[in-house]
Amino acid sequence: MSLSVIRSCACSGATAPPVNVEVHLSKGLPSCSIVGLPETAVKESRDRVRGAILSSGFDMPRMRIIVNLAPADLPKEGGRFDLPIALGILAASGQIPNSELDQYTFLGELALSGEVRPIRGALVAAMAMNDSQQIMVLPRESGEQAALANKIQIVEASSLAQVCAVLNKLSSFQVVTARERKSVKHSVDFKDVVGQAFAKKAMEIAAAGHHSLLMVGPPGAGKTMLASRLSTILPPMSEQESLEAAAIRSVSKQGFEDIDWCVRPFRAPHHSASGAALIGGGSIPMPGEISLAHNGVLFLDELPEFNKHVLELLREPMEAGQVNISRARGQSCFPAKFLFVAAANPCPCGFLGNLDKCRCRPEQVDRYNHKLSGPLLDRIDMQLQISIVSRRQMRQANGSDITKEESSAVISSRVTAARNRQVARQGKSNAHLTAMEMKVFCPLGEAQYDLLEQLENRFDLSTRGSHKLIKLARTIADLNGEAQITSEHLMLSSHFRKRKEEERQN
Repeated sequence: MSLSVIRSCACSGATAPPVNVEVHLSKGLPSCSIVGLPETAVKESRDRVRGAILSSGFDMPRMRIIVNLAPADLPKEGGRFDLPIALGILAASGQIPNSELDQYTFLGELALSGEVRPIRGALVAAMAMNDSQQIMVLPRESGEQAALANKIQIVEASSLAQVCAVLNKLSSFQVVTARERKSVKHSVDFKDVVGQAFAKKAMEIAAAGHHSLLMVGPPGAGKTMLASRLSTILPPMSEQESLEAAAIRSVSKQGFEDIDWCVRPFRAPHHSASGAALIGGGSIPMPGEISLAHNGVLFLDELPEFNKHVLELLREPMEAGQVNISRARGQSCFPAKFLFVAAANPCPCGFLGNLDKCRCRPEQVDRYNHKLSGPLLDRIDMQLQISIVSRRQMRQANGSDITKEESSAVISSRVTAARNRQVARQGKSNAHLTAMEMKVFCPLGEAQYDLLEQLENRFDLSTRGSHKLIKLARTIADLNGEAQITSEHLMLSSHFRKRKEEERQN
């Protein structure tokens, strides 16, 4: 038969749409053309495929070869189509049986020696095929991550010759098994943090309700130390959350890291990061830091030092939980449901109010603080001041009092219990409640409404800010195991708006 069809799939953002590799052989001058919107790496596959076929002991047909990657309007990139193209040529020329190909989906880049090399996005491809009855053939290095999907049979291929031997019933594929979920072990712990009781309480509330947080304080106050431990008190990742986070890593340029895939991501990009690095982008859209932090923590240290335009790009993803990247060749959507935590100094030198250290002029302080726009600050649920721990507290830490500090495991148990109450009540965390859902799940009494009105006037809250105050109070109630929001919960949540009040009064 001069026509063969091989099943494969592309990589488009965080999805893997199916692609049929159609190969047709006809009489004419020997040539090989690839159509179907291929980019440069795909067009170059004809040379890699030719070398791999010859090195594997097969004949390259001296005919006119047309390879069509359908659908034709879907952009194709990378070397993932090398293996299906080579198999299509061999099937169309009768060197391997065509009847055995329908049950497989093939992905893999070919070396000139015929070796099958790993590809990007293998896990995404496996997740996209969970409902199919296909057997996915992948390179040995990519099979393990794809097996995490655990709902489709994954077999590994080391070379083109091995795949052809299996199709000719001379051998068999080796099935890849998924790694077991292991208990998560963190290298840092909240018991290492001395003092900072109010900041620890803020961290616990942020973790329980998935509330964004901004810490402001002088250098050495422990802002980075606190933020780096936030992921240790978050609820354990579900299997679906683990797969989503691992899938983003598999399609990124960094590739799938050989780490415990059940660990919540913690991303801390440098303040020199560009908009494309933070949000994602490129001619072929790739996920940025906010997507790599999906279901985890995104920490921006020295927040005012980031480019103001870059920070403004965060506003929509923080609300929507995803980012849409549009390019001339199409649009890609990446999930970006992260817990946002940031740290900042109160002034350029960091020691505002300390007459012995701070020499910043008022206009310098004002210019520094205005690097953070009002709309961005309005989207941050909690804002708190952090001071340096006294030497007396540090001396106590060297003694027996260090045992009094709560560990991450103890705090995490309370956070998990509060998050479970939220999921049982409304199916999501408090921070993600809509305005209509708040009327049902966050009801207030007359006394609470009166107090809320006073707080709105005192802190000059927007409607969004008022809603965030109520959601914070709902989370505090959940941590206390209480069914209704009380005035005490609202008052405590208002303490996390003090910085905004002080700025307004000044």
